[in-house]
Amino acid sequence: RNCYATSLACDFAPTCTCIWNGFTNMNQRSRLSLAFLQIFIASLLFALLGRLFYLQVAAGPTYRDAALSIQSRDVVTPATRGLIVDSSGVPLALNKVGLAVTVDRTKIDKQSDKGEAVLKNLSKLLGLNYADVWQRTRLCGELPKGKKAGCWTGSRFQPIPITKEADPTIALQIVERSDALPGISATPIAIRNYPAFANVNAAHLLGYVGPLTDSDLSGANGRTYFRSESIGKAGLEFKYDSFLRGTPGIKTVIVDRKEAVTSTSQNTKPIPGNHLVTNIDVRLQAAAESALADAVRRARSAGHHADGGAAVVLDINNGAVLALASYPTFDPNAFEIGLTVQEAKDLFSESNGVPALNRALQGLYAPGSTFKAVSVIAAKDAGYDLNKKYQCPATVDVGTRTFNNFESKAQGTLSMKQAIAVSCDTIWYRIAFDEWLRDGGLKPKGDINDYFFKAAGRFQMGTKTGIDLPSESKPRLADRTWKKAWYEQNKDYYCNYKSRAPKAQQTAFLIQLAAENCIDGDKVRAGDAVNFSIGQGDTVVTPIKLAQMYAAIANGGTIWQPTVAKAIVSNDGKVLKTFESKNLGNIGVDPATITFLHDALHEVTISGTAAGVFSGFPIAVAGKTGTAQVFGKNSNGSAKDDTAWFASFAPATSPKFAVVMMVSQGGFGASTSAVGVRKIYETLFGVTGSKVDPTAAIFANNNPPVKLPKISPATRPKGSK
Repeated sequence: RNCYATSLACDFAPTCTCIWNGFTNMNQRSRLSLAFLQIFIASLLFALLGRLFYLQVAAGPTYRDAALSIQSRDVVTPATRGLIVDSSGVPLALNKVGLAVTVDRTKIDKQSDKGEAVLKNLSKLLGLNYADVWQRTRLCGELPKGKKAGCWTGSRFQPIPITKEADPTIALQIVERSDALPGISATPIAIRNYPAFANVNAAHLLGYVGPLTDSDLSGANGRTYFRSESIGKAGLEFKYDSFLRGTPGIKTVIVDRKEAVTSTSQNTKPIPGNHLVTNIDVRLQAAAESALADAVRRARSAGHHADGGAAVVLDINNGAVLALASYPTFDPNAFEIGLTVQEAKDLFSESNGVPALNRALQGLYAPGSTFKAVSVIAAKDAGYDLNKKYQCPATVDVGTRTFNNFESKAQGTLSMKQAIAVSCDTIWYRIAFDEWLRDGGLKPKGDINDYFFKAAGRFQMGTKTGIDLPSESKPRLADRTWKKAWYEQNKDYYCNYKSRAPKAQQTAFLIQLAAENCIDGDKVRAGDAVNFSIGQGDTVVTPIKLAQMYAAIANGGTIWQPTVAKAIVSNDGKVLKTFESKNLGNIGVDPATITFLHDALHEVTISGTAAGVFSGFPIAVAGKTGTAQVFGKNSNGSAKDDTAWFASFAPATSPKFAVVMMVSQGGFGASTSAVGVRKIYETLFGVTGSKVDPTAAIFANNNPPVKLPKISPATRPKGSK
């Protein structure tokens, strides 16, 4: 209290000195705070100086480049794409000169209406919709998400093509009216073209090219692209895009804040792509496509639905793909010109047969009786004598179900060779059922022989062939492992079938089938075993897989990976890369069984199911017809027709080539596909009627060329116009 009074007195005493303990303590705290503030400010200054040093010295080059990029623009000139040629050098894919009408955005954007009047006049001149022309001249980054279809993926500093195949007279009008159409010009441009020499389509082999997507630009596939490039989208164009595409030219221009070009900092020229030489022969490819289309039409004329098909020709000694066709097909040139919305839909329309589907690689079908070549091996492994005779009755009872022979005909007592020739089913029903019982039936114990499953496994039947084309489907080998996996995925559906299945599918048969699958769908049942032995049931293969299997039988057991590509050749003729044949393994079948199969399959074309087709044919052909039943209905409510197969190799005594044809819903294998295969062999061996003209054969001495051809866009096949 005294101190407080003294302090008050000091306020009114000008010469007094007053010391107050409380004031002294507060002064000390202020000094501490001031010192802390000084240290804090010093730290901030030190951090700021350090950051300035980093930005200006350590990271200076990086930020100088970033600053330059703000005022620079890259103009990309795509490289000329390399050719795709057949084994003789005939171009299957090349580049032709088109006449492009282009728009210069740097000029039309300067107009008061942003070029609207010019684009409308141009639309009228070209006969196009203004909305489409406007869309094509918009940069993709200018448009909102979901409205980018048809936008320009390149830069505003390069000509934007509106059409690549302009009428020369219209192009001349554009040049002459440059004052009325500022920013519009006409210039030659390279267009990817598929010339169809010898009427070859080969769309499913070659694929097509198209503009980049956001996924492509993201680098998800491990490749770096520029926006204005076109890249391979399917087939060989996709698989070998890195070789064919070349290196684009880059022109970097410096612009001011108004986007006006002030200078050029770099200008590199594009480097053309390399050429791809294939194993395909354009004449044989044309023959395969023609024979396949004829087979489909023949099946339809016989009353079958015949919604499509495939044909494959392989060199049995190395797996080289000499021809590969799928029907229906499409025009690969349409993608370069530009598809309409309707044309795009038609490619995937079931009513049109889904032309985009490559049935040779992607179609999965039950192999039918062509599978009996595998069953012969299974029977031999199980101890059956291939030289004995067996009964071929009209029917065989398996449990409570009766299985019929083809057309329910009894064939009497047959040798195994005759059984293959006439395609007896009931012999295989009995053998497969007996072996199923020996393996324990529904309750297998101990070591299971599974001769039929193991014989199919020798052919790697459950794996892809590895052909160098994209999107190959994996065949399905319906063995015990597959049955268990299938059951785990579908058990809930079948056990609750009445509540899960559509009313239209709740027939008495399907309800009963669902009940059986619910109980023991994970087990190989007797019906599964006997169906498997004749290529029916859940096992499905692609045509390329069946061709690989028959090629292995023909060459003595080696499984070759089918290969389309032969070599990559540079523009100056230097061989950059060759594609060697790849041996995938051996089926491990003894020579005696292979010889038996050769003889039995040859007998098919002499006295068996294909004898009528190959009557008088001067080349010995070994093969097997297949007529595989298909469960289900078409969109019009009709029952699905059988799949028509013919798998073969020739010459039967000294095989060189394997040829397989399949027509989906084509009816009988002999009358549909075998006829088509004969036509392919006629071209392959130079057959006219019942005579062989060696000079007309595709390959001299039946040996495909080994030497690489000289590549020229002007090369044409013999006899073409």
